[in-house]
Amino acid sequence: MENDLDQFFLNQEEPNQSCLIALSEIVLAVDENLSLTWKYRMPMICYQKKIFCYLWTDKKTKEPYIGVVEGGQIEHPALEKGNRSRMKILRINPTKDIPIELIHEILEQALTFYK
Repeated sequence: MENDLDQFFLNQEEPNQSCLIALSEIVLAVDENLSLTWKYRMPMICYQKKIFCYLWTDKKTKEPYIGVVEGGQIEHPALEKGNRSRMKILRINPTKDIPIELIHEILEQALTFYK
């Protein structure tokens, strides 16, 4: 039987499924201390067991995004705060090339709050 984390990815429709799988691999490549886990019924990426970011899809647009836990401390025009107090999100268009350099730039900034 597949676990909840695998099931989350398998239940996504394309192109979101491929996008979310790619995002998980891109984020994990940022630092060797990052790991993918299932918490709070969503895929979380942790830095040494502390929640670092998460992958999710917007309820209205259905587009994937990366939720950055310490995003509120990062000033970057690509991050959206919305009504969140601590976190910000980075929206990803699943029909376009994934902005790998942008993701790495933002997540490298976020890592400074964990090291």
